[in-house]
Amino acid sequence: MNAEGRLSELGIDLPPPPQPVASYVPVALSGSLAFVSGQVPIDGGELMWSGKLGGELDVVAGAEAARRCALQALAALRAELGSLDRVRRIVKVTVFVASSDGFTEQPKVANGASDLLAEVFGEAGRHARAAVGVPELPLGAPVEVEVLAEIAQ
Repeated sequence: MNAEGRLSELGIDLPPPPQPVASYVPVALSGSLAFVSGQVPIDGGELMWSGKLGGELDVVAGAEAARRCALQALAALRAELGSLDRVRRIVKVTVFVASSDGFTEQPKVANGASDLLAEVFGEAGRHARAAVGVPELPLGAPVEVEVLAEIAQ
């Protein structure tokens, strides 16, 4: 099944494509690669979660925020490509996690994004990944997710 059909089957409605909050484009295409700019969990221009993991937020909330970021990345891809059916595979995902001192469960937070991509794209959604703890993220977001996808020309 294609990605658009899988979204429908899963009952997932993508959010509106994200608008840049600074000087960048949501998606940059180069050859057969689509680089999706980092996404923070926003709805209607407002952060859905804020704070640091291991402080104000637990792993469950962090994973939900990472999932939201991945949904926004898919919305950006769809807006750029016209259809997610042009995505051949998700190549790499980087998840930045705003972490309190001593917080080491960044991979569990990142699973929120990774699991969604596997649900939507199946085997083609399995990817290389980095889950990186950082002291701060833009706007006070708890997570930021960037995606690299291979696309059909």
